[in-house]
Amino acid sequence: MLKKINVAQARLGMHLHELCGSWLEHPFWKASFVLREPADLAKLKSSAVLQCWIDTSKGLDVEGPPQVAATPAGPAPEPAKTPAPAAVGVPVPAPVAPKVAPVATVADSTSMEEELHHAAKLFQQSRQAVQSLFGEARMGRAVDARTCQPLVSDITASVWRNSAALVSLVRLKTHDDYSYMHSVAVCALMVTLSRQLGHDEEQARAAGLAGLLHDIGKAMMPLEVLNKPGALTGAEYEMMKSHSLRGHHLLSKGADIDALALDVCLHHHERPDGRGYPHGLAGDALSLPARMGALCDVYDAITSNRPYKPGWDPADSVSKMAGWATSGQFDPTLFQLFVKRLGIYPTGSLVRLHSGRLAVVIEQNPQTLVSPRVKVFLSATQSPMAPVVLDLSQPSCNDRISARESNEKWQFRHLDELWAGADTLGKIGHAS
Repeated sequence: MLKKINVAQARLGMHLHELCGSWLEHPFWKASFVLREPADLAKLKSSAVLQCWIDTSKGLDVEGPPQVAATPAGPAPEPAKTPAPAAVGVPVPAPVAPKVAPVATVADSTSMEEELHHAAKLFQQSRQAVQSLFGEARMGRAVDARTCQPLVSDITASVWRNSAALVSLVRLKTHDDYSYMHSVAVCALMVTLSRQLGHDEEQARAAGLAGLLHDIGKAMMPLEVLNKPGALTGAEYEMMKSHSLRGHHLLSKGADIDALALDVCLHHHERPDGRGYPHGLAGDALSLPARMGALCDVYDAITSNRPYKPGWDPADSVSKMAGWATSGQFDPTLFQLFVKRLGIYPTGSLVRLHSGRLAVVIEQNPQTLVSPRVKVFLSATQSPMAPVVLDLSQPSCNDRISARESNEKWQFRHLDELWAGADTLGKIGHAS
């Protein structure tokens, strides 16, 4: 039974079902759990949250006369035309999405060049770990979140040192590795966006775990459909759309899988305009983590090489996603924060300068999104030149970005080597 109580009435042994108020004021990242630790109880009572919902069927009730009993206000009823999660035995309503408040960008503590060396090793470790994870899931074995925590912790630590290094590097996955490394990329992007929202490392790790597991249902898809080099048939597409439900069902049987990871797995293909799947949720019925997952999932998907198409340039991808956010596919405010951390011209973007020269973006300047550090390598007459690094944010620099360029047109084979370095690319097995 769900019951709304004042936080002052909370006690150890209660099962917290939902906290009321702004999500950014919540002292915990996970959506529901039993209050077992005195420190958690103290954290709850000292927070800005005044009321919460408890589930008396899973934990203790309040002492004294019963309080108000009802159903928490939040998720709108799902449209009758869509199947409920109960159809696969996993009923989980979508939490209400709180408003997102802008947060100042936090500066990186490690340079891009320095962190890339560490990120290259992590890239390789991640590939092996996720291959093993998907292999276990493909055999129908339940996922144990504890086995994923060391990898998520390493990814979070890397992003905390430099938010662009691993995110940029993992984009260079081959189409053969896409199914595995996409999960690593979304994990890193979720941590990056969580950091931009002002969350601490514990919260960011929870977001990262959700990103790592968001596509686990694809392990249940036939390999000939998952890796098909051409367009899917209608029946194949419908089959692929079932991966979120199947993944949620698989995760629900696992150990230590929190509600946040379940939510992102089930709802990362939902849209604020209600045109997503599997349940056509819209507006405030979508939680913040699910909206974060949707952004991170799409960005990595469109910037990665796939069996049926090459990835788009990062800056082109941001531009296209801006239009999609306006049309209702993404949360516009959250998208702005996503871009504030990633950059209008993300690392690896090919750009034309006002001088006519071509350059690749090598690092962001958080204070000015339109003036990153770039490496110029082609003269205004389109002749190769010795690479020159420019910090476009410096007053002494008299050049600026005038346009995005697509490498699909130019076909520069060594573009990634210019920003990542040959040594780093060699470590991840990327042929330039």
